[in-house]
Amino acid sequence: MSPTASPTVVMVPGLRDHVPDHWQTILAGRIADARTVPPLTSGRLSCGAQVTALNDVLSDISGPVVVVAHSAGVMTVAHWTRRHRRRIEGALLAAPPDFGTPLPEGYPTQEALRENGWLPVPRVPLPFPSIVAAGTDDPLADFDRVADLARAWGSRLVNLGQVGHLNPASGYGEWPRAEELVRELG
Repeated sequence: MSPTASPTVVMVPGLRDHVPDHWQTILAGRIADARTVPPLTSGRLSCGAQVTALNDVLSDISGPVVVVAHSAGVMTVAHWTRRHRRRIEGALLAAPPDFGTPLPEGYPTQEALRENGWLPVPRVPLPFPSIVAAGTDDPLADFDRVADLARAWGSRLVNLGQVGHLNPASGYGEWPRAEELVRELG
């Protein structure tokens, strides 16, 4: 990132609790003044509540912003862009789930996603530069469907290969490439 106008990096986690060994947590600790959208204590599955939490964090920042989202956090960003106008320098959108097809057991059902405002997933160009980074073996999204989303959003697609869902369960605590991709956006 440019030393003269360094954007604030805002982490947008998925629908999980705080995970200390997640790459977003590690990255937030390495970037000065990074902010993280806090996990919700109630209404966690509500898209509207997630969008409001993101907007609350963004409203407290006066300068440039780069967003770094993972999993359902990517969908939060996509829905946020439909409801709010604020300049974003760029967004790293990592491992977006495919909410358009049933998720594996243990994840929200299509009905629950619809009832909580996640569906339909916005498929219009994002109003800022973005990079969708995804693996070819993510259990929450078929790579071709993620590639379709990236095209619809006007995002550059980065194929990460076999990284699963890019989380600690897939062997990713630290993910050094994230810093490189964030620098490209800021």
